[in-house]
Amino acid sequence: MSLKKTKLFLSDPQVLFREGIHFILSGEDDFEVIGEGISNEEALSHIETNPPQVIIINIADNKLGGLELVHHLKRRSPSISAILTLEDKDEEQLFEVLKSGASAYLTKDIDPERLLEIVRAVAQGGLPILEEMLTPEVATRTLAEFEEINELIGGTDSLMAGLTPKETQVLKTIAAGNGMEQVAAKLTTDEDSIRTELKQALNKLVANDQTKAVIMTVQRSLPGVIGDLGRPTGFSKEYLTREEFDRFKDHLAKSL
Repeated sequence: MSLKKTKLFLSDPQVLFREGIHFILSGEDDFEVIGEGISNEEALSHIETNPPQVIIINIADNKLGGLELVHHLKRRSPSISAILTLEDKDEEQLFEVLKSGASAYLTKDIDPERLLEIVRAVAQGGLPILEEMLTPEVATRTLAEFEEINELIGGTDSLMAGLTPKETQVLKTIAAGNGMEQVAAKLTTDEDSIRTELKQALNKLVANDQTKAVIMTVQRSLPGVIGDLGRPTGFSKEYLTREEFDRFKDHLAKSL
């Protein structure tokens, strides 16, 4: 019985980097690179005609950014897992990668063994990106993101998801500078439970980002449907209650 291979598509403007990944993956029995290109537009075109299971794409693209492409996949082809490549590990950019729904990221200086470890984990349904939420900086930013949402939406019937008390507790403990073992000890729980809480928080972070993107798209294309919500400027204009959303949900398919 032949081994079932994971189909991948590669996209990066740097030929040597892209071919290097191709060479590494082609030496493994469980991977099959079914195509490659220099732009994310090529990746999208290939995905629509011959869907892979995993794509490795560059976050930077003049016409179709990697984050935008991942957003598209989360809506249209959620079974395809995405790995974003970055020039280096930048905290601001990394948080956007987290919110996009990408399963992992690679930097251009990654070594072959780590590359295979990440790609294999993603191919098996894993989320290597989740490890970033164990850093105090990311935990702090995640808490701030949800706190801002809570301040703006209050107790209304929101399309946006909030953190549970347990998820908040885990993130606050990490944000205070505690490692996994310390968090488990302080909260009298085990590491698997902590990862479960973090995964749920990550899923909400991604879902909220997707919801904001949908609402902003509809607001741009259908301003007359939504009208002026009479809310403060900034983030709040991206927010709608479920009741308000129902007024234009029939137009979503056309807008997207």
